[in-house]
Amino acid sequence: MTGTVAMHVLELLTARLCHELIGPIAAVNNGVEILAEGDTDFAADAVQLVGDSARRAGTRLQFYRFAYGFAPRRGFSGPPPHELAGDYFATTRIACDYDQGARSLPLEWQKLACNLLLVGAEALPRGGSLRLRAGPAGPELTVSGGAAGLAPEVTAALGLVCPVAELSTRTVQGYFTGLLARDLGCRLFGIPAEPEGFRLAAAGPEVQAVPPPPTASSFVGSGARDAPISGIATGSRKT
Repeated sequence: MTGTVAMHVLELLTARLCHELIGPIAAVNNGVEILAEGDTDFAADAVQLVGDSARRAGTRLQFYRFAYGFAPRRGFSGPPPHELAGDYFATTRIACDYDQGARSLPLEWQKLACNLLLVGAEALPRGGSLRLRAGPAGPELTVSGGAAGLAPEVTAALGLVCPVAELSTRTVQGYFTGLLARDLGCRLFGIPAEPEGFRLAAAGPEVQAVPPPPTASSFVGSGARDAPISGIATGSRKT
């Protein structure tokens, strides 16, 4: 990335991270204000609110520290990525299954995997499930749930085909994930999954032939072939 591009992506990722932390930190503040009023009737509830919100903020920070900040040259100290992901999704409407094969991937590939989880979570506005496994050429994520689908602009960001100037806090996660895949020498592609959902997988440079993108009808139907990421913006999620 050039300096200008890197700065723009950094700004958007920072804004996204702050947005993720506003809710739990504001809840901590509310609990402290209740305690400061000295109302004993609500003291126990306030203490629980502060504790739960502080834990939520902490788990989010730890997950993003790995997903955004891990670099092989610096190493990593802390809970393993599958524990970070489990804690992150524990308080959401999304179930996360981080299987043993994915846990065995090198940490730089698990960083890509954790960012795929964030992309998948955004594709589940009504909740659902995420299943992360080790595919033939890297992590593979199955996204399942009602209205599961990626908006066209997120798809373009994942494929690194959107103008950087048009990135937003909503699409920067996809773009960052696409950059991670590119740095690992692979690209992302989509596969339909029954009954509702899709899969995102990494394909290495050894994958020579990739079928053309499916149409909207073929993507959600059964028996469709693998499609490059540019053809995955066909879910039912509305923008």
